[in-house]
Amino acid sequence: MTRDVLLDHVTIRFGSFTAVDNAYLNISGGEFFSFLGPSGCGKTTLLRCISGFVEPTEGRVMIAGQDMARVGPNKRPTALIFQNLALFPLMSVAENIAFPLEVRGVSRKGRRKRADALLDLIALPGVGDKKVYELSGGQRQRVAIARALAVEPDILLLDEPLSALDLKLRQHMRTELRAIQQRVGLTFIYITHDQGEALTMSDRVAVMNRGVIEQVDAPTAIYETPRTAFVAAFVGETNVIPGTVLAQSGVQVRLGTPLGPLVGTAAGGRRYQAGEAVQLFVRPEQLVMDAEGPIAATVEKEEFEGATRHVFARAGLQALRLSRVNAGAAGALGPGAPLRLGYDAARASVLPASDGGGAIDAGLTA
Repeated sequence: MTRDVLLDHVTIRFGSFTAVDNAYLNISGGEFFSFLGPSGCGKTTLLRCISGFVEPTEGRVMIAGQDMARVGPNKRPTALIFQNLALFPLMSVAENIAFPLEVRGVSRKGRRKRADALLDLIALPGVGDKKVYELSGGQRQRVAIARALAVEPDILLLDEPLSALDLKLRQHMRTELRAIQQRVGLTFIYITHDQGEALTMSDRVAVMNRGVIEQVDAPTAIYETPRTAFVAAFVGETNVIPGTVLAQSGVQVRLGTPLGPLVGTAAGGRRYQAGEAVQLFVRPEQLVMDAEGPIAATVEKEEFEGATRHVFARAGLQALRLSRVNAGAAGALGPGAPLRLGYDAARASVLPASDGGGAIDAGLTA
């Protein structure tokens, strides 16, 4: 059974500090939904509110149409997996998985049968009698998921569960988590500050900043068509070019910039006035070497990263970065080499300068 989760204008305050400000969204049953944002943005507070460990100051949490006010964590159809997993080191793997069932009075035989079935589900058959310290980090992660699934929740809440794993294991576990979620068909609500995790696993992503949900969308839309400067700057890397609106025709905006006149697309179809201060966001992979391109730049350095070459350039005071696929034929670009750069204006977002976004190094954010 899957159940929708509705955050109905939820605000959470701790004294004078507002951790979550008027959050409104609906998470569909069976969805893999992620909250993405920097540390301190309110995403974990929202997760704890859904689980019942924090009460909203204003608004309601609704699960399957029922108001969760005064419904404790143990009475909600949710299970929460913490960052540190909280597995019991002196128990076997099977005992760890079955522990919630023991608390509920399930027989020893019934507990072991359920534990073995869940070990098959998470692709760890036959390890039930091992101790958790005998398992790898990724295996322990799967055991924590199995323990949460033992009580058959409708909604699984995951608070940055992969943060302690190394890069390759995190990447592997993304695939594992998504596969488990699709097999069991439950709603997964996932908290992360890692963009790669959110973009690769999720059906939809909510990007949060200072307690506010800035955009809720599919991963491709979050990356390709950000609605705010913060989303454009936080998700992935981007070149931020300041400018002033010269004219607008439909969604196409002509800008005056320190690099000369450039063109971009008004994010969300927004209308601008001539003279309005804006920012043009161009992803590094969207910048290409083009003899007829509108941007003249000079190479400062190039970094080799296997499949990709990252070129750092400068156009006057503007720092720029472009990413080239290492196809083997193109040689390295030495410092001082002149470049002409172009981009697809339809994929370059124009957003108000007042939105913020926090440009780094006079033009590049990450």
